[in-house]
Amino acid sequence: KIFQAVVSNIGGDGTIYIIPKSFETALNKLMAEIQNTFKGLGLLIPYSWKKGEACVVRGSDTVWYRAKIVEVNGSTLQVQYIDHGYIESIPQCHLYPTTFYTSIPPFCIPCQLYKTLPIGNFWQQDAVDYLQELLKNEEVEIHVEELPDNPWGKLSISLYCGGMSLSSFMAYQKYCVVEDCQDIQKLGVFEGDLSPSYLLQPLPVPGETFPVTVTHLVSPKEVYICLDSSGNLTKRSATERAASHDSESLAKALKWCNKIVKTLPHLTDFKKELPCLAEYVDGLWYRAKLLSITQLVPVQVLVQFVDYGTYLVAPTNRLRHIPCHLLKYPAQAVRVLLAGFKPASDDKNVERIPYSPEWSLKALWTMVDCVEGKRLSASILTVSPDVTISLYGDDKNLVHLKLIEMGLAELDE
Repeated sequence: KIFQAVVSNIGGDGTIYIIPKSFETALNKLMAEIQNTFKGLGLLIPYSWKKGEACVVRGSDTVWYRAKIVEVNGSTLQVQYIDHGYIESIPQCHLYPTTFYTSIPPFCIPCQLYKTLPIGNFWQQDAVDYLQELLKNEEVEIHVEELPDNPWGKLSISLYCGGMSLSSFMAYQKYCVVEDCQDIQKLGVFEGDLSPSYLLQPLPVPGETFPVTVTHLVSPKEVYICLDSSGNLTKRSATERAASHDSESLAKALKWCNKIVKTLPHLTDFKKELPCLAEYVDGLWYRAKLLSITQLVPVQVLVQFVDYGTYLVAPTNRLRHIPCHLLKYPAQAVRVLLAGFKPASDDKNVERIPYSPEWSLKALWTMVDCVEGKRLSASILTVSPDVTISLYGDDKNLVHLKLIEMGLAELDE
């Protein structure tokens, strides 16, 4: 069985507590009911607590939770929040004994990684801390491998974050040994990898109109577009739905990669078109490919972010190996030429685009205003030698008409 879940806690012994996404509505309903039933403080009169007894606990956030007594130490009790997994020492005045809700099973499931042996036969504290940092409150994919012998035992699972196996990653970090470690190869962070490359984004058929966003402009005529994943689901073609699913899965995978990026080796090979992860000016890491070395001392490399089309000159410490599972998603940005117009022969603006001097800078900035943040649509005219499209604004008019009105471009039949 495969399902999505949120990691609620990592136990001190490395137990992974998960709440299946399908349980969230029922858990929220129960929590609301508990808040309505219990008000104010806990039980203030003396009471003889017993290990394993059911209770409700007023947490440090003043919210009431279901719990059970794990240890009795005088006036302080050690309790486990049964719907979230964590254990805490609480003064007696914050607890209330109850048999309410005991017929409802706990919403969180204790799990262990399948066929995964921690170094030293138990999870060391640094490994537990690392698991907590990586997984707490993250949405993950769970593959059930083996049921426990008793109902209160741990479920044996394979856990995937953004498409990467947690067991394989922890083994790569030398925290554990995995019996079946084929997945370690999939991390794709080993020297001597075959030169991989990005897949091309499948495009709708010519003549079909589809929603797009413009992610980068090289000139008014040459832009990078992404298929827009928002909009009416029922009206979208199979190509658009697949692109939308890829985009969402890629976002999750990149979020995970940003968490573990310091464990990925820096690039030492600078072959042209080589896929990599590159750090953008916002401090986040994105998929990129190498274009050229622009400076030797110190080494500076020109890269292009394949999901946006934008370029960056980066030092080598901002380039890292890309895990192989990130290569299964097509490059989201597609280079296209816009049809129907050409530079105005009488454009008197002196400031020109240095790498495309047939266009004025004013024409470029006008086109930026026409497309930036706008809901656009496109229709493919040709796919060879270049993908050529007609691009329409949210008013359904061709975007280049504004440039023609301003004398910055002219019609090109």
